[in-house]
Formats: sequence, structure tokens, C-alpha cells
Amino acid sequence: MSVRIAVAAPFKHMRKERLQRSEFVFYIAIDRKWMNKEQANQLLERAKSEGLVEMEGGAIRPLFDVAEVSIPLGFKPTSDILVTENPSEDLIGRIAAATGRPAQEIVAELHRVVADHFDGNLRVEAAAVILARKYGVAFEDKLPALERSVVKKR
Repeated sequence: MSVRIAVAAPFKHMRKERLQRSEFVFYIAIDRKWMNKEQANQLLERAKSEGLVEMEGGAIRPLFDVAEVSIPLGFKPTSDILVTENPSEDLIGRIAAATGRPAQEIVAELHRVVADHFDGNLRVEAAAVILARKYGVAFEDKLPALERSVVKKR
């Protein structure tokens, strides 16, 4: 959620529907001093990969309603928002925790599901969901991230 807040902040503060890349980076890196220029560009790339912004001809446009985002007083994003999540690994970790087995065993079982039941024609993300259902582990909150992961790999 903090990625959404960090991306919304420049648009809300400048009261613009579109920003130039340089305006966005200036706001994040120079004006607010939240991060350096390189990190501001990484934030922008992450927002693009998560479908939060659209870039066309050097202009950035948010793909969500900026007005609905509330920016907390004193908000300052940490560098953790630059780390992209791996929903498959998160789900494997959940399954391992729920079953009390090491993650390596879950990964091996996942690969067996792909190889034995689907002749290698199944993505890891889908196999992780199958295993989560098998063991009764919640996965619904990870579905949007899993879908984005699959779309990215196409």
C-alpha cells in the first residue's frame, strides 16, 4: 500500500493528473528527500510493473483514483517499497509453515505436480495455488500479485 501512497503523493501535492518523469523524480528525490534519484526511478518502474501508472511520451498518469489515497502526516516511504515481492515464494512459505515441512520439500512437491500431472505445462504460480488449496492454506490475497507475475512472464 505504501507504493500507492508514494506514487499518489506527487500528483496530489502538485494537483496534476499527469506529470513528467522529471517532475515525479524531482518531487520524490529533491523536494521530499524520500530517496535518491535512482531509487525514485525504481519506484516509478515498480509502480508501472504493478499497474499503478501508465507512461506515454514521457508523461506519467496514475491508473487509480489519487483522490481516494490518504497520505498520512509525516509519511516517508522506506526502501522496502523498492523490493518487489515474489508471490509464489510467499505462498510456498505459507504452505511450509502450515504443514510444518521445509520449503524445499514444498518446492519439490510443486515441481512433481507440474511434471507428473500437467506434463510440465503449468506455471509455478498455478501449482502453488493448487498446493495451497490441497493443504487448506489461504491464497486469495495473493491472487492479484500471482496474476501480475504470470502476465509479466508472457
